[in-house]
Amino acid sequence: MRAFVMNGVGETGFAEKDRPEPGPLDAIIRPTTGLVCTSDVHTVHGAIGERENLTLGHEVVGVVGEVGAEVEDFEPDDRVVVGAITPDWGSAAAQDGHPSQSHGPLGGWKFANEKDGVFAEYVHVNQADWNLAHVPDAISDEAAAYTTDMMSTGFVAAENAAVPVGGDVAVFAQGPVGLMATAGARLQGAGRIFAVETDPKRQEIARQYGADVVIDFEDEDPLAVIMDHTKGVGVDAAIEALGGAETFKQCVEAVKPGGTVSNVGYHGHGDDVPIPREEWGVGMAEKEIVTALCPGGRLRLRRLLRLLEHDRVDPTHLTTHEFAFEEVDRAFDLMESKDDGVIKPLVTFE
Repeated sequence: MRAFVMNGVGETGFAEKDRPEPGPLDAIIRPTTGLVCTSDVHTVHGAIGERENLTLGHEVVGVVGEVGAEVEDFEPDDRVVVGAITPDWGSAAAQDGHPSQSHGPLGGWKFANEKDGVFAEYVHVNQADWNLAHVPDAISDEAAAYTTDMMSTGFVAAENAAVPVGGDVAVFAQGPVGLMATAGARLQGAGRIFAVETDPKRQEIARQYGADVVIDFEDEDPLAVIMDHTKGVGVDAAIEALGGAETFKQCVEAVKPGGTVSNVGYHGHGDDVPIPREEWGVGMAEKEIVTALCPGGRLRLRRLLRLLEHDRVDPTHLTTHEFAFEEVDRAFDLMESKDDGVIKPLVTFE
């Protein structure tokens, strides 16, 4: 089969690989639609270390091609979505309530990390009954693809932020995850949402998803604007959706005592993430810092699909470009350069 791979730090290309075989609990799917993620770019640039001949990608919808002998709920030709995170559900971490961390930090992140990813003609899915979900007929492949990562990650940021109904939340960065965090905060009942972003197109989409105050950090100091609107109190929660040291610092500064910093940003560069000492109350301001990796699993996917099925959110506003699988290298280059107003490139396999 044909696959798009990382050949080493900074090197990508197409390769021929053997078609994967399922174990007893596993499935092989034929991708139909996928999305390119900035985390793929981080991976190629060495954020998780050296990799060679590793198939990239982790956001995909497809059709079941083959299942293992012990798979009960799926069969060939089923239309399915698979989470970007595919935990081992029998692991100690999963039993302890942290399935995304199975067998060690970030251990549920297998695609394009521990094993080949989804930019290939066939994809191996471990523990299919727990990591796949059927896609309802009314939902397009494009919309379903967003449940794999962007919706799940953005929404867990809002869930972890624990914003009280009617409360204030600031979302730092309105990339794909930040935009879904903004949408998630509205669904959670936030009374006022501050969105920090300089790109005009992303500002516009942020408003569509529920942002009440959009702050262009190139023109204004986000902290000053937030403090002005909250009369110096700060927000109930701040969401870091970029993976930047400065934005993380601003989140801690913007949150009032007793509030929450919810981090889902991928901090792919540097050795340390700063916590401003005084704004942290020298360690005693009861500001809670919560982190999360994209939640996986069939139950999570089913719930996200239900939001699509009942028109609670439309993630397809994030799609700015479309490419055929044979052009995925171009899609990847665009996601790296961030040119042409790209937010998410859609990849079609058929």
